[in-house]
Amino acid sequence: MTGRRAFWPVVLVGIAASGLSALAGHRPLMQVQEARLEQLGAGAIAQSEHIKELPLAGAFALVMLACWGVVLVTGGLLRRIVAALAAASAAALVLTLVVEGLVKSDEVVVELGAPIEYTGWFWLAMAASVVALVAAVAAVWWSPEWPEMGSRYDAPASHEAQPSDAPPEERTSLDLWKSMDEGDDPTDHDRTTGP
Repeated sequence: MTGRRAFWPVVLVGIAASGLSALAGHRPLMQVQEARLEQLGAGAIAQSEHIKELPLAGAFALVMLACWGVVLVTGGLLRRIVAALAAASAAALVLTLVVEGLVKSDEVVVELGAPIEYTGWFWLAMAASVVALVAAVAAVWWSPEWPEMGSRYDAPASHEAQPSDAPPEERTSLDLWKSMDEGDDPTDHDRTTGP
């Protein structure tokens, strides 16, 4: 697959993986075994609530998702820089899940004497963040070859006005509308062609 043909597959995979990471990052990622919590009592249940989520994971996932939106509509060096930021955010998310997950696991074992379980959301966040990291690295690598948005999306003022040689009274309504879309002012011709 060439870089140009990889544009839509890479961008769509990156957006989907980042969206799944953001969704999973805002769900309970870890939990203490229910049976063990009931044995430990109400204090342990209240204490175990803080381990369920990793706020930093959700934040990195949202940054990643925002980066893919920018990659989609920009071009050139800016696109490459934002793709690199998406890759850095994905790497930070993977690191957060691994390190904080392991650290919290050790803390819970020490504090409560109970092992924790990783939920399906944790594994989804991990898998999606790895896929998003691969997609972001591919975007950094291939982005110089990717197409950019056409000039038809630019503001009309950015186009050089190319007025027709014919005076306004000889042009059709469609010609007048087209010239106004291109930034041409038909009233200027009245002044230049007048007596």
